[in-house]
Amino acid sequence: MNKSYPIKRRQFIKLSSLALGSSLFTACTQSNSPSSSSESTEKLDKIKFLLSWKAEAEYGGFYQALATGIYRQHGLDVTIQPGSPQTNTTQLLMGGVIDFTIGGGIDAIKAVQEGIPKITVAAIFQKEIQVLLTHPGVGNDSFEQLKGKPIYLTIGAYYWQILKTKYGLSDDQKRPYNFNVSPFLVDKNSAQQGLLTSEPYTIEKEGGFKPNILLLADAGYNPYAFTIETTKKLVETNPDLVQRFVDASIKGWYSYLENPQPANELIKKDNPEMTDDLIDYGLNKLKEYEVIISGDAKTLGIGAMTDQRWENLFQNLVAVGVFDANTDYKQAYTLQFVNKGVDYYQNS
Repeated sequence: MNKSYPIKRRQFIKLSSLALGSSLFTACTQSNSPSSSSESTEKLDKIKFLLSWKAEAEYGGFYQALATGIYRQHGLDVTIQPGSPQTNTTQLLMGGVIDFTIGGGIDAIKAVQEGIPKITVAAIFQKEIQVLLTHPGVGNDSFEQLKGKPIYLTIGAYYWQILKTKYGLSDDQKRPYNFNVSPFLVDKNSAQQGLLTSEPYTIEKEGGFKPNILLLADAGYNPYAFTIETTKKLVETNPDLVQRFVDASIKGWYSYLENPQPANELIKKDNPEMTDDLIDYGLNKLKEYEVIISGDAKTLGIGAMTDQRWENLFQNLVAVGVFDANTDYKQAYTLQFVNKGVDYYQNS
């Protein structure tokens, strides 16, 4: 079935420049993959996979699939490219510079509103790992207790609308967060945003104390996170390729949770700033809070998604004005490539 997916003119103008910038996409990780002859490599389907940040434990399953040859077993020659805040992953994806990227549930629905034909094919994280952090022992142990307190946030944080509505918080509490924990450390009555796997570690090292962790998922903000995104065109024209990439990535995650060492070596090569201690911290937090294997993933397998979960996310954000109620949010995802059951991924 052939379909055309119109892109708005302004988006097309932006995307049309990508051909000129494709040389910026450099393959740094593939050189770390298991060695092979050029003949065997040519028989594999080449895949460019862009992360949303530098190599770290949050991408461990993908690196594991590369390090242990799982991708190759599925007929894939995968290049993993770390990203940065300045990387426009959607532009690179729609411009054909990359084949898959890391995404998130909210941005996927936002893309539908903007007419961008990308689609979510798997959800690695069943829980949102964004958190608010507070100082211990000062009475800021819950979201309800944050009324009137300074809160360091990045601009445009979607979850803020939910927190305001649910807990009676106000915009005058917001302070700009520039990925520097120093203002938070100075003001014991403040809170700051962070990732479960990162900022608590930094605060422990720099501040000498363990912060309270308030998981935004517990506040009702729980979109699918660290999802795998691709184009609708690829899903329709080559579903077998998409299936093999999703299956291999999921199997990589099961392998990583069991024995992370192969992936960790590649992670440190791609990101020399990453230490064993920080990788272990991140992985342990993912396990402790059941970020990857919880809810539907316990029976349907890592990567699981359901229509009900997507609908709940959409309705919650419509209620606080983030999305237009008329948005066809079901265009943001497909269940075609996931939910095969734990045995399928562990034993096949």
